[in-house]
Amino acid sequence: MKVDELVAISESLGGDFKSIEPHLNRLEKHLTLRTYLSGYTLSEFDHKIWVAIKSNRVAVSFVRKGSYVNLHRWFIFVEQTHPEIQTEVKAADSVRKAKVQAASRAGASYNLALQETEKGVVCRFLPEPSGYLHIGHAKAALLSDYFAHQAYNGKLRLRLDDTNPSKEKEEYQDAIVEDLALMGVKPDVLTYTSDYFDHLYETCLKLIREGHAYADDTDVETMRDERGKGIESKRRNRTVEENLDIFEQMKNGTEEGLKNCIRAKISVDNPNKAMRDPVIYRCNPNDPHHRTGTKWKMYPTYDLACPVVDSLEGVTHALRSTEYTDRNPQFQWFLDTLKLRQVYMWDFSRMNFIRTFLSKRKLAKLVDNGKVWGWDDPRMPTIRGVRRRGMTIPALRDFILKQGPSRNVVTMDWTSFWAANKKEIDPIAPRHTAISKKDSVRVTVQGDGAPAEPRAEDKPLHPKNPAVGTKKVAFSQELILDQADAKSFKDGEEITLMQWGNAFVRDVTGGDPITALTCELNLQGDVRSTDKKVTWLSTQGQQLVDAELWDFDYLITKDKLEEDDDLEQFLNPTTATMETAYCDEGVTKLKKDDIIQLERRGYYRVDKAYSDGDERKIVLFCIPTGKNSK
Repeated sequence: MKVDELVAISESLGGDFKSIEPHLNRLEKHLTLRTYLSGYTLSEFDHKIWVAIKSNRVAVSFVRKGSYVNLHRWFIFVEQTHPEIQTEVKAADSVRKAKVQAASRAGASYNLALQETEKGVVCRFLPEPSGYLHIGHAKAALLSDYFAHQAYNGKLRLRLDDTNPSKEKEEYQDAIVEDLALMGVKPDVLTYTSDYFDHLYETCLKLIREGHAYADDTDVETMRDERGKGIESKRRNRTVEENLDIFEQMKNGTEEGLKNCIRAKISVDNPNKAMRDPVIYRCNPNDPHHRTGTKWKMYPTYDLACPVVDSLEGVTHALRSTEYTDRNPQFQWFLDTLKLRQVYMWDFSRMNFIRTFLSKRKLAKLVDNGKVWGWDDPRMPTIRGVRRRGMTIPALRDFILKQGPSRNVVTMDWTSFWAANKKEIDPIAPRHTAISKKDSVRVTVQGDGAPAEPRAEDKPLHPKNPAVGTKKVAFSQELILDQADAKSFKDGEEITLMQWGNAFVRDVTGGDPITALTCELNLQGDVRSTDKKVTWLSTQGQQLVDAELWDFDYLITKDKLEEDDDLEQFLNPTTATMETAYCDEGVTKLKKDDIIQLERRGYYRVDKAYSDGDERKIVLFCIPTGKNSK
């Protein structure tokens, strides 16, 4: 064999037996009177082909069984005479297996039998810029990033699937790129489906000329009904010339052209309805494209653009959720019909959560109708929404990667999602204090240890982590307590004022609400002996800071929203509540996005810092912890 033939074989030994058998036969014949494939010492071709066979379980089993006498002799000779090749193969395989096992130990199995990985791995993330990324997109992005950059030393392509100008905006496009960067996903290449509009136009022409596509002016409802019942369209047998003429009219946006779409001529009554002549081109003359302007009056659909551009861009393994599983045969039909390079598919289950929907159309409706504040509303299941609620990026990545690439579809509670976040924030969140403004109770402090004048002491911001730092805690004879705590006290009861010491409750004034009480300090008392340990704030010796404490509930009242459910009927009428409070002066140093714990209340993210804007207050959003999974 010539050099170019050996090169071709070295690159063609990654498939199943049927595809590699001709190459093994040629190698068997070539080695009849040869020790090495090329020359009299171990050559580059010997090295490449030996590694290719060794890396393919099917190929190596046939060679080792002795099915090919000469190939078996050569393989064993190289294996025994050149152990350095084995060392190299084992080292590379060990590194890959270690990465897979590490991910699997973290909670999911990543041991997928991806095809022909020895030829290189190129994955892609393919979002449509018609909204902000949600947590479902995050799974697709992180899994594609994992297989491209961690499991294999490959490439990750980000391609924005901008084929529907009526839904897409540059705002969404930019947000997707920013959110991926935020999650630590770094694509090697950024492209747009619109980069290939000319090529896709030519591809559709090819399909029409070869009789694999036709123009159809059947109305939407009738077409849907016919596809569902397996009825052939009355336009299915139009001539190639007629179809080409109408396609040109669609391109020019004529009256006749606008009535039509182009459908792939695959099947009328295939049991898989995705194979029933899907639409591959449709007109849209009214909405300028955010990148190509008004150049085009018709656009390819996902069903055509996805397989064509994947193959064209060199994608080797395309990961997408199981909602697309029925489309896999359709994807393969386009590759086979157009004689395109193979792209392998892997389906993984979507992340579904109770009382949550991920439909961008429905999410956009909430935004457009003012039901939420925007795509980054903390009640929204978008990346920006859960981030604004207080989810950290390390916890988000860890949670999603632990779900793994399984195909098993489950609906999860939010509990585990937020519990993963608590593990991340609890060791480092500084502790502060808040007292509700509503019916706050004035407390007079008496007894030994009551300060004659207000004073401040340095106290740790975190009880177990000195590295978090210290804060000033003000002490004086005038405090405030929460009404709920005061109502629970009995006259004469010993309580613990947190970060100060024990005190006896005296002279409770008022009933419902309680307005004032006296605390007689007992600093020698054992804090372990009291049932009630309460937070408090001194009204002297510090500036009390106005605060808004926000909490949020699910957007819908139903655990799982079905496709035909009326969203309006299941919207939760009250999804946000706000309580005004006083915080300790230390919160004035906090910045937007800082995460803190308010003692005995929970974890909060700073949505507006005290120093931001003219209004001197801090706005805090409550972060779920897994106990309360709202």
